[in-house]
Amino acid sequence: MDWSSQVDGYCERLGPAFWAEPVNAVTNAAFVLVALALWPRARGQGLAPALVGMLAVIGVGSFLFHTFATNWASLADVLPILGFILLYLFAANRDFWRLRPWPALGLTALFIPYAAALVPLFARVPGLGSSAAYAPVPLLIAIYAVGLRHRAPRTARGLAIGAGLLVVSLAFRTIDGPVCGSFPLGTHFAWHMLNATMLGWMILVYLRHRAGQT
Repeated sequence: MDWSSQVDGYCERLGPAFWAEPVNAVTNAAFVLVALALWPRARGQGLAPALVGMLAVIGVGSFLFHTFATNWASLADVLPILGFILLYLFAANRDFWRLRPWPALGLTALFIPYAAALVPLFARVPGLGSSAAYAPVPLLIAIYAVGLRHRAPRTARGLAIGAGLLVVSLAFRTIDGPVCGSFPLGTHFAWHMLNATMLGWMILVYLRHRAGQT
């Protein structure tokens, strides 16, 4: 693979220039701003500081992708997202389900075969496109919400809201290409802002659970 080759996958991008996607690039500030807002509450609260830090890194990585738009920048975009998912799953397994670290880690590792099995199935959904790679995530959050509904009903409701936010966020990511002819700016920027909101909300759910608001 040529790591320096250009990637042109979004409606707003019309050329190879650094600022060819100005709105997509700038809206990544939402991740950093949400992280900064949550940091005072997150300090000293289990894995919350690491989650907040990863949230900021997501914004930086996505900014790199929507400016440099290369294969290496694509990795900078997706790897922090995967890192956040795995870290949050470990936190949920340890703190929501009260598992010891090694069982929590083992259950977290199951996300890899879970996603590997479901992504090809979601890829068959007409119109879903590259968003199929993310589709297993709201489903998994919903599964955790159902499983926790008796043990921790407030946490379960928070997770269900998070799953709903992610579905809406993914909808805007998915329609970026189809609406391009009538709306040249595209809708990917909305994915950034809604996703930053959703991830921030998920951290709040974790913080409230640790505070005993279950």
